[in-house]
Amino acid sequence: MILALTGGTGFVGGAVIEQAIAAGHRVRALARRPQPPRDGVTWIAGALDDAAAISALVSTADAVLHVAGAVNAADRAAFAAANIDGTRTVVEAARTWNVRRFVHISSLAAREPDLSNYGWSKAGAEQIVIDSALDWTIVRPPGVYGPGDMEQRDLFRAARRTGVVPVPPRGRLSIIHVADLARLLLALVEHPAGPAIYEPSDGAALSYAGFARAIGVAVGRRILPLSLPAALLRTAARADRLLRRDRAKLTADRVAYMVHPDWTADPAKAPPPALWQPRIDAATGLSDTARWYRAHGLL
Repeated sequence: MILALTGGTGFVGGAVIEQAIAAGHRVRALARRPQPPRDGVTWIAGALDDAAAISALVSTADAVLHVAGAVNAADRAAFAAANIDGTRTVVEAARTWNVRRFVHISSLAAREPDLSNYGWSKAGAEQIVIDSALDWTIVRPPGVYGPGDMEQRDLFRAARRTGVVPVPPRGRLSIIHVADLARLLLALVEHPAGPAIYEPSDGAALSYAGFARAIGVAVGRRILPLSLPAALLRTAARADRLLRRDRAKLTADRVAYMVHPDWTADPAKAPPPALWQPRIDAATGLSDTARWYRAHGLL
């Protein structure tokens, strides 16, 4: 198959490319910046706001995997531009080129659109896909991690260096290894399941403190989870913005998302077992991730 992929230069998209090529597919992937040549991949220069590039990406494809989106943005308008308008552009190209199969990567945040601008924008993007009349499936991953992930690196580093891992106020979350997520996305392309919204995970629900302790085991250190009040997280977000500006990982919008008490995947929305089941549990996956960070001098 020819797969049209947005977000191919990112963490999840990179895992999708690896598995797609291994499965014998050809990938046409969108990229803002020049990429090194790679067998099985055709890079299309452009971004989600470039309709001509999106058209070139989608043309003659057998399926679209829309992975790209903004996790951090300056304000609601910026989130809308990336996540809502960008999705609309990809959907319209798929309809124009009659590419019926459309797999859209959303977020659990879409369940709570009033909590954050990010969640609001992901819910808006989902609605565009639902209204598209394409053969769509929406996937709402929980926390995605694995070798190559830079979003969770600060938690692993804190665990290794200080033995203290800051966590949000009391709550629960689900996680999924990036390789398992990529395998699900390809399964949905290869074996369409019809219109559905899936919330995959590794099958376990962790408290925030439990997640911190699991990271501690992965880096080989006993951990003290430090639960931070919402007010302190908001102050830390302001400080991160001052220090790292546009590269800040802890933003006010992300804090609004983090303080919600339940980010576990809904078992009723799990993908059908005949289609996909997770293979990598938290202990194995977090240990693999810690080894990757260590091998690359990131701990």
